[in-house]
Amino acid sequence: MSENNDLYFETNQRLDSIIEPYFAKYHRQKCYPGLIFQQGKRKMVQINLPADDLPTLLQAKPSTGNDPDSGKNRPEVKGHVDEVKQYLLERTKRSKPWILGTLTANVNPEEIELIELGRGFCLVVIPRGVKLDITDGQHRKRAIHELIESQEGELIADNDFPITLVLESDFNQCQTDFRDMAQTKPLDKALLLSFGEFEGRVGITKNLIERVPMFNGKTEKIKNSPSTKKKLIYTTNYIARTVSCAFTNVPSNELQHHDVDKLSDAMVACLNQFFSECSSTKHIFETNVEDLTVDEIAKFKEHCILGRSVGLEILGRLLYQTYNQYNYYFEADKVSQLAQLDWSRGSQLWQGNVIISSPNPKNPAKPYKVLSHTSAVRVAIERVKVSLDWM
Repeated sequence: MSENNDLYFETNQRLDSIIEPYFAKYHRQKCYPGLIFQQGKRKMVQINLPADDLPTLLQAKPSTGNDPDSGKNRPEVKGHVDEVKQYLLERTKRSKPWILGTLTANVNPEEIELIELGRGFCLVVIPRGVKLDITDGQHRKRAIHELIESQEGELIADNDFPITLVLESDFNQCQTDFRDMAQTKPLDKALLLSFGEFEGRVGITKNLIERVPMFNGKTEKIKNSPSTKKKLIYTTNYIARTVSCAFTNVPSNELQHHDVDKLSDAMVACLNQFFSECSSTKHIFETNVEDLTVDEIAKFKEHCILGRSVGLEILGRLLYQTYNQYNYYFEADKVSQLAQLDWSRGSQLWQGNVIISSPNPKNPAKPYKVLSHTSAVRVAIERVKVSLDWM
């Protein structure tokens, strides 16, 4: 162990002795350790910028007006910077881990000095006045910039941000790089929720999928729509919206800072009661997915609105009327009343609001449309409340 420690100390001392003269020589410029790599027929360098350096060294050149050639990347998307800032603030204030992806920038290689130390190690010297043009990450850069200059700057001041620096002088190629980096497919909502942190409605949703037989094994956790052929009825997003509705009557509420265990227990008990008592769902609820046929799944999704996202949203909003937020439970008697409703597509409760009959359908086998907009859902809920004398 002593020999290893001596070797580490000696190696570290040698490295310091090699690098330190460069930092002394270029103390009036920006100087960063880097790693050189080759990709796409070009030389690139990976460096890390302290938070305080990022606002002054990186610059975005978004297009303006109707002229895409006026910049190297797209115009800023309104609101996205604030989303990134809120993410950082929410996580840092709660002492939670957070991560921002690597930013990509380009610079004319003639404007900087690259001191190669061997084996890909290097020092990148950036003279004063030279800016790195952002290829990907303009919203992240702006968010960091605004936070650093705000009264809450200390929250991220001691962090570093990785930059992939493309040594490229061709303006057209820089625009092409931005286009190429924007080709990634947006993640489906179901996947984002499935990989979300186990808190708020994400944590509750994950508990429901595991503990409610109506959802267990019958929920699509990756894609935005459930495949009947795979015997899937719901998606993670369907259930998450239902959770938000049941506790707040707002489908997008994230339920941050709520007690996940208490809310999960309350909703698991409520849904298991409801699905076991409802004649439209009882068979699906009590049968393992392995024992269900594709035809049974298809018929359920076709003939019962609880097999659709709008049906779950209606259920969630109605359960909100039964929830006791002070004692963490749903009123069992009212849940039973909801279970006794006719949840079939042909019920008069849903006709003319979320189910619209079509006199001249394109597909005679489906002479109706399913609507999910807020006004249709609101009318359906009011009709149920009148029928149950909940007004």
